[in-house]
Amino acid sequence: MALATPEADSAITITLAAYTDSRHAADMLALMDEYSRHPFGGGVPLPDRCRAELPAKLAAFPGAFSVLAYSGDQAVGLVNCFTGFSTFACQPLVNIHDVIVSERLRGKGLCAEMLDLVAREAKRRGCCKMTMEVLEKNHTAQHAYRKAGFKPYTLDEEFGQAEFWQRYL
Repeated sequence: MALATPEADSAITITLAAYTDSRHAADMLALMDEYSRHPFGGGVPLPDRCRAELPAKLAAFPGAFSVLAYSGDQAVGLVNCFTGFSTFACQPLVNIHDVIVSERLRGKGLCAEMLDLVAREAKRRGCCKMTMEVLEKNHTAQHAYRKAGFKPYTLDEEFGQAEFWQRYL
């Protein structure tokens, strides 16, 4: 798939990542580090353990898949996904865990193009929906996700929107 960008000399190429490909692995780690260093990603470098183990752990994790975007030979976008299961639909679903677009290409439609490839892969896997979490004050990301067809999750407006909670183990 190619997305023409007026500011770029080359078209954008979007592809499913191969975790065992050394170039894809290195590009994923570079983009994850870029995201990790951003305040919305925690504001710290990607931990050494993740640098050493992430591609192999993803390759071994059932249902994991990632999408990489390139401008020429430079990696500029990444989406990491995991297949889960919807008990109410009795079908698999895809949870989008990380969405990264390099700063110089934000606002040019790259996020939507990557999420479109995720949607096609989710349909190929028989999934009923895609889910994701987004920080409350990350308005730029929320805008991009809404443009890509996402919206906050509610079963009934009377009970409000679902919230993402966690408990460290």
